[in-house]
Amino acid sequence: MNFYIVIPAHNEEAFIGKTLGSLVEQTLLPKKIVVVNDASTDGTQQIIDQFSEKYHFIKSEFHNSKKLHEPGSKVINAFYKGFETLDDDFDVICKFDADIILPPNYFEKIIELFSSDEKVGIAGGNLYIKVENEWKFENISKKTKVRGPIKLYRRKCFKEIGGLKKSMGWDTVDELLAQYHGWKVKTDPSLHVKHLKPTGKVYTKASKHKQGEAFYKMRYGFWLTLIASAKLASKKNSFSFFADTLKGYFKAKNAKLDFIVSEKEGEFIRNLRWKNVRKKLGLG
Repeated sequence: MNFYIVIPAHNEEAFIGKTLGSLVEQTLLPKKIVVVNDASTDGTQQIIDQFSEKYHFIKSEFHNSKKLHEPGSKVINAFYKGFETLDDDFDVICKFDADIILPPNYFEKIIELFSSDEKVGIAGGNLYIKVENEWKFENISKKTKVRGPIKLYRRKCFKEIGGLKKSMGWDTVDELLAQYHGWKVKTDPSLHVKHLKPTGKVYTKASKHKQGEAFYKMRYGFWLTLIASAKLASKKNSFSFFADTLKGYFKAKNAKLDFIVSEKEGEFIRNLRWKNVRKKLGLG
């Protein structure tokens, strides 16, 4: 299977070399890698150039976005800057972050998942962060979820879900929409990917309400938002996160922001989420 990779990168001088190094050492190499330099002001571009000069399948694009870190939209805008340069000769498209280190057999194992079941639409490994000199699972989500920094999409699935949403919550709604269209989401927990910059580390105060906004845009409704916010806040050990998320939800609702899913898709998402809630409570 042919697979292409797009990597948005903003001021990743400290990490991008390690990421690209792990990519070129894979047992199964990608056909193309596009690194999108998203208005970096450090040495990110020089490091990309060092790799692109040595490896013909690596190239870079420059994207002059806003300096402000906007969870969701900024990274997906950069992703599409790279995606638009690609042809259609691929079976799988990958969206990666520039602060990860993949195990050498990452692509070999994930492509096996796609090849073994034609209904697998999204696949990936698990993220691990360094805690006191030990790599531990980044437990802000389950091991069955494919996290945004390490996602692979079957081409047909990617098209059916309408690509990636330019909004916070894009890496949740993509999996929900994949299931809506009959696709499976699979992880290989044996693939431990080192996440060098833990999720949320660079989020600004200006973005503190974005998670609640995302729940609104996905048509969760209040009660699901309340439950999801409490769960995330518990994992982050932060009551302020819980309060900010709810504030974000009501701000978005009062502003009547546009939804990122249709009414029918929203109904499916709510039913699926409530089914999971009941299952956890032992109610079926």
